[in-house]
Amino acid sequence: MDIISQEISNTPPVTSAYISTCFLLTVAVQLNLISPFQLYFNPSLIANNFQLWRLVTSFCFFGSFNFSFLFNILFAYRYCRMLEETWYSTKTADFVMMFLFCGTLTIIIALFVNMLFLSHVLTMMLVYVWSRRNPLVRLNIFGIIEVNAPYLPWVFFAFSFLLGNNMMVDLIGIFVGHLYYFLEDVYPNQVNGFRILRTPEFMKYLFNRRQINRDYEPLPEVGRPGGFNWNGRE
Repeated sequence: MDIISQEISNTPPVTSAYISTCFLLTVAVQLNLISPFQLYFNPSLIANNFQLWRLVTSFCFFGSFNFSFLFNILFAYRYCRMLEETWYSTKTADFVMMFLFCGTLTIIIALFVNMLFLSHVLTMMLVYVWSRRNPLVRLNIFGIIEVNAPYLPWVFFAFSFLLGNNMMVDLIGIFVGHLYYFLEDVYPNQVNGFRILRTPEFMKYLFNRRQINRDYEPLPEVGRPGGFNWNGRE
C-alpha cells in the first residue's frame, strides 16, 4: 500500500486527474451505477439534449475491467506521465492546452467518422508526441524486435492490423499527435515560423500556480521503458 500511495502522490496533476477519471468511470460501469451508453460520443445527444458531459467521458472510458482495459490504461498513464514530467513539469497550463487542442481536433474528426469512444485516439496521440520528442530511445518490443521510439506508433498500428482492430482509430491518433507536434515543435523553429498554439493567460493563472511538492519523485529519465516492461533504453 505504501508503494501505491507513493506512486499516486508522485503522479503529476494532469495525469492524475485524467487516469483517475478513467478509473472511476470504469468502476461506476462495473457497479452498474452508470451505463457505457451514457458515456459514448453522440453528436445528436450532445447538440439536441445538451448532454455535454459526453465531450469528456468519451475520452475517459477504455471499456470494462479486462486485459484490454489494463493494457490501454497503463499505456495512457505511462506516456501521459512521461510527457508531463519531462516537458510540462512547470507548464501545467500548456499540457492542459495540449489536451484541449487535441481533444477538440479529435471531436471534429469524430463528427465525420463513426467512433463511439475517443480514449484510444488520445492514447495514440500521447504515444506519438512522446516518441517524436525522444528520437534516440530504443525499444525492445516483447524481446522480438528493436525499434527507435519514433516508430513506436507504427508498431502499435501493425498490432492493430494483426489483431483485427479498427486501424482508423490509430491513424487518427497519429494524425492528431503529428499535427500538434508540428505546430508546437517544428513550425515555430522554421524560418519566419512562429508559435501558433498559445496558452491563454487565464489558463496559466489557473494551472501554473501549484506549489512544488518537495517529496515528488519523477520517473527516472535514463533507462525509462518506452512502454511497460518493454526495456527501452537510450
